[in-house]
Amino acid sequence: MIKLVVGLGNPGRQYENTRHNAGFLFLDDLAAAWGCSWVSEPRFEGWLAEGGMASVRVMLLKPETFMNRSGQSVGKVARYYKLQPEEILVVHDELDFNVGVARLKKDGGHAGHNGLRDIIAHLGSNAFYRLRIGIGRPAAGRPVAEYVLSAPAKKELEMMRDAFEYCSGFMRQIVTGDMASVMSQLNAGAPKTNEINC
Repeated sequence: MIKLVVGLGNPGRQYENTRHNAGFLFLDDLAAAWGCSWVSEPRFEGWLAEGGMASVRVMLLKPETFMNRSGQSVGKVARYYKLQPEEILVVHDELDFNVGVARLKKDGGHAGHNGLRDIIAHLGSNAFYRLRIGIGRPAAGRPVAEYVLSAPAKKELEMMRDAFEYCSGFMRQIVTGDMASVMSQLNAGAPKTNEINC
């Protein structure tokens, strides 16, 4: 079962709607759907919300440490609540997927994503689940850092939010540990619309 869902992003108003904050945006939508309230938790260096689904207690976490140090916050929560890596789902932006594409996977490397790199270092394991939200790659010649830290176009944001909504429909199965079923559906690429492949 999943007991902690982590959304990756950067704190601060200037980063709120940027591509790199896809994880934060997803968790904000999920918390709203679940009726959860965010509470600042300095001891965990993040914002926590708590809800329940299918009789399972689920914590939502948005680290306030900035992306490159996300593992500090995740590690503190995991140690305090004695969570195993397999009980953690990390939601993050994915350059290698087109906008609106999302995939669920377990373990693997960080593929250059500094948030994942730091989480792996602080957990001492890569055996957590990842929900990867596609943001696409920048045009040739545009620096990746500039691209991920900028806001997507209105249409792109709509596509991302459609993907959030669609993926949220799998959360009950994810939380209860029915990962094989979710992966077979979500990763098969069945589109919700002609534009969203999630």
